[in-house]
Amino acid sequence: MTAPTRRPTQTRLAESMLAPRDADAVHAWLTRTAEHSWMTVERVPLDGLAGWLTEPGTGNLRHHTGRFFSVEALAVDLPGTPVPHWSQPIINQPEIGILGILVREFDGVLHFLMQAKHEPGNANGLQLSPTVQATRSNYTRVHQGKPIPYLEHFRDTSGHHVLVDIRQSEQGAWFYRKRNRNMVVEVDGEVEVREGFRWFTLGEIAGLMTVPDLVNMDARTVLACLPGGGAALARAAADPFGEALVRSGDPATPGVHTTGEVLSWITEVRTRTDLRASLGPLAGLPDWTRENGVIAHRGGGFFTVVGVDVRAGGREVGTWSQPMIEPVGTGVIAFLVKEIGGVLHVLTHARTEAGYADVTELAPTVQCVPETHDHLPVRPRFLDEVLGSTRIRFDAVLSEEGGRFLGARNRYLVVETDAEVARDDPEYRWLTLHQYEELLRHSFYVNIQARSLLLCLRSLLARG
Repeated sequence: MTAPTRRPTQTRLAESMLAPRDADAVHAWLTRTAEHSWMTVERVPLDGLAGWLTEPGTGNLRHHTGRFFSVEALAVDLPGTPVPHWSQPIINQPEIGILGILVREFDGVLHFLMQAKHEPGNANGLQLSPTVQATRSNYTRVHQGKPIPYLEHFRDTSGHHVLVDIRQSEQGAWFYRKRNRNMVVEVDGEVEVREGFRWFTLGEIAGLMTVPDLVNMDARTVLACLPGGGAALARAAADPFGEALVRSGDPATPGVHTTGEVLSWITEVRTRTDLRASLGPLAGLPDWTRENGVIAHRGGGFFTVVGVDVRAGGREVGTWSQPMIEPVGTGVIAFLVKEIGGVLHVLTHARTEAGYADVTELAPTVQCVPETHDHLPVRPRFLDEVLGSTRIRFDAVLSEEGGRFLGARNRYLVVETDAEVARDDPEYRWLTLHQYEELLRHSFYVNIQARSLLLCLRSLLARG
């Protein structure tokens, strides 16, 4: 069968971003869906988690099947930094899950099939999620639950048009080398819309980005991997900032650095960074205690490992138990942005985290939980400028991965600046949006917090 002729993907994505949207209809659907969906989460001691074992000798937490994930200890050496050595609990989830979104044209406009889904760690209950959001253990049905809807479109993409298919990392501070397959797959035939699912334009999703705790982390990372609309978004530029933002996504527009120079910088940082991280036993972990049914830092900072019992309606499995990471405080995730030569540039930090698969990834200008810095010797660079600025272009509190983190939330900001940063600064570079798009075609260059912020930044063009 001959494949259908399609107009350029970037043009169609821009049209989906700029399509008229009915915000009232979207919120009405979310309200109706919430009335028919439920989840209860009860804290329980780690020793009381059904189906989970504390390994004799190591003290590591594992599922009785040996699948899903484990909680282990990580010993880290990072010489030449303010904290050159530390140990911590970490989630080891070697399986590669699928985060997938189905796409289909309706009346010539691309629509994205999204799911309203509960996760035990969600700060606000139901959140907008990808079509499929599943670990390998889930989609191979280790839990003996129901089949996952729409999974077949991502397990076998023959006959479909694949817009995105790339492995990306997740939080390197809480996961050990975790990767998920981020996918966007376009279908041409009819697709049954099951309960809890709805087709959205990109503009409708963008319009929800400022609603606290609504568009979940997994949806954000997948959508961020889409190519931008480039010049096709030019009519959305209603002011000089918007015009500079559109030019930033245009491949014909030069940046402060060439993409080759950016790649060389990343390689140089990774090469000079002497990171050594090794998994080991939770039992006897320095500076951490396991008391009163939780694992906590002796100083009360960073995060706690807790246990939960979960009951849910409309899930593949109705009841389960699991450990989760509960962070201390709300984080601050921010891009400083600046117009340089008429082109919006994003100040990017080369950030090393112990759980990354390749040492260093490109991160937001600021990425921290301010409360944790009571326990650290150095305050993050640019944090005070972000928190003290009145030139804020985007500001919303969004949840992180509700399947593993309990109540994890970050304040995402895009802030204009006049800051001067040396061209050869060892840790920071000014990048355009198009350069980010090029890097997002490959694994492990752009961290998950930066991916979320890139989607936040793009969403500014859909306001109206």
